[in-house]
Amino acid sequence: MLRTLLITTCTFLGSAAFAETVTLRVLGQPSGSGLIAQQKEQPFFEALAEKTGLDIKVEYLPIDVAGIPDTDALRILKSGLFDIISIRGPQVSRDEPSVLGLDLVGLNTSYEAGKAHVEAFLPYVDQRLQKQFNAKLYGMWPAGPQVIFCKPEIAGLSDLKGLKIRVGDQSAANFVANLGATGISMPFGEVQQSLARGVVDCAITGPASANTGGWPEATTTVLPVALQLAMNGYAINLKSLEKFSPEDQVKLEAAIDELTAEIWTFSEELYSDAMRCNTGQQPCERGVPYALTEAPVSEADLKLVSDAVGAVSLPIWAEQCNAVAADCEEVWRTSVGAGLGL
Repeated sequence: MLRTLLITTCTFLGSAAFAETVTLRVLGQPSGSGLIAQQKEQPFFEALAEKTGLDIKVEYLPIDVAGIPDTDALRILKSGLFDIISIRGPQVSRDEPSVLGLDLVGLNTSYEAGKAHVEAFLPYVDQRLQKQFNAKLYGMWPAGPQVIFCKPEIAGLSDLKGLKIRVGDQSAANFVANLGATGISMPFGEVQQSLARGVVDCAITGPASANTGGWPEATTTVLPVALQLAMNGYAINLKSLEKFSPEDQVKLEAAIDELTAEIWTFSEELYSDAMRCNTGQQPCERGVPYALTEAPVSEADLKLVSDAVGAVSLPIWAEQCNAVAADCEEVWRTSVGAGLGL
């Protein structure tokens, strides 16, 4: 009788442990980063309890509002200060180079290519995050094709020689250096004024983000050759994940998978709309109308970008990634590279 009572009591206490309300602190995308954060990410997390039926309380805070540099996001997640982070791929790649392997310059020139390459290499990046940062990677999504906005008029990539260009990561910096330009890293919020003052001549980002940031006010031309897709994603601290029962972990992951799938579609819609808005075309439904000149993308420029993977992006990145993980390049070549002849 006593043994039965003890078993019953232990079972009750075990269930009660999972029954307590779990607080999830979510570190989101910067507040001014655009419509994906404003219309998809933040509303999703604020309604996560209702959507999943989980007994949770979500505290969502944009990373800039929290006063945390986006380059520190993985370290913040590992520390336990936040339970879930919205990863900005180019920025966190400084701490974990394997992340950049998902989006080397020239690799993802279309959404279809991006999906295939993320699917191929994501398991390895997840493995690295679990080992190095005690975090599980839930999925990745694209901010959108990263194109070039310039204050001086340009007709193609060859016109970038000698110019100063704001870049988002080391892969892009290496690419523009190969063109004879100088890559300069700076926070997104400083770019518009830097363009206006001539601190930089050009800058790389997605059309929707540029529209939100007012870049067309300080530029004349957009060259819509897709260098990267600007991969972002979500990761959860493994200790935070252990607060949920196995069944609830499945619900949480399924909900975030649904969000990332929705963002893939939304990102493509945003790109088309923002390109029309930035160049004074209709319909312009989600952005501010401007009148930038859209430089035609030549076959030579397309080849220059696609060739950059093997000629520029991969060799330099592989050296950096292999320095922290000896099997990094080998795994990339057998997963992503196999389909590219690399």
